[in-house]
Amino acid sequence: MTVTETRAMLAADGDRGASGRNTPPRKRRYTEDQVPLGKVLLRCLAGLVVLVVFTLPYLIMLFGSVKTKAQIRSVDPTYFPTEWHWENYVDMWSTPETPLPQNMISTIVIAVFATLLVLAVALPAAYYTARFKFPFRMVFLFLVIVTQMLQPAVLTSGLFRQFAFLGMIDTWASMIFINAAFNLSFAVWIMHSFFAGIPKEVDEAAQIDGAGRLTVLFKINLPLVWPGIVTAIVFTFVACWNEFAASLVILSTAGNQPMSVALTKFVGQYETSWHFVFGVSIVAIIPVVVLFMLIEKRLVGGLTAGSVK
Repeated sequence: MTVTETRAMLAADGDRGASGRNTPPRKRRYTEDQVPLGKVLLRCLAGLVVLVVFTLPYLIMLFGSVKTKAQIRSVDPTYFPTEWHWENYVDMWSTPETPLPQNMISTIVIAVFATLLVLAVALPAAYYTARFKFPFRMVFLFLVIVTQMLQPAVLTSGLFRQFAFLGMIDTWASMIFINAAFNLSFAVWIMHSFFAGIPKEVDEAAQIDGAGRLTVLFKINLPLVWPGIVTAIVFTFVACWNEFAASLVILSTAGNQPMSVALTKFVGQYETSWHFVFGVSIVAIIPVVVLFMLIEKRLVGGLTAGSVK
């Protein structure tokens, strides 16, 4: 008797009832999530309320950016503009208040290079602290997290004197170093936790196969900690993009100032160009939204990439 015939006989015996008669095979049950219509409508309503709460400020800015000064300052204001002036998005780039194109370039340069500097320093630091035990290791990690409590707004006077001594006042390099320094600790802690979650046996197996430390870091560990790297990149870039206090003190030339500082130039003592304020705010949000859209595609893929040799 073959194995197949034996399995068929056992299956037939299992289908027999207590009376010895053959019973039809049991149908497999599939559980269905049967949610009442009332709960479905309630969930949709709750989701709609959350959507409105989070998007309403941006919609108000969008509507305000295509209004005229007279419409915004009207005694009987309306949420929706009576006339849509899309030319405001063109006129704001040539206003006398500030050179907005240069401000955009300055913001991009400072945020991108500060993020790259943080990534270049935090990546090996997080890997080393997670994989090796060295004297005063916990003290070092404690000091790293303590620096997260300090903010540029508290240290602006000291930073100004320090960079004035170095001759780096009113330069992009000074703001790149400042933004990198104040976001480094967060990036180290985020990536440290991801590196610590990878078993050391993964590194040992790669080293047995002849891989060096750099190969283990970049080809084995890096794909596994990609979600942590993405998190560090996003938070660092957003923090650098929105930094205001240090930029206001260190950068004196209007063209070197980022968008966060340039935005205040439209707010005057006696008059405020609110349509330009709203327009600049909308434009400043777009790069951050694009970054999230690009990063989101690779976030889930990094969870398993590189885990199989």
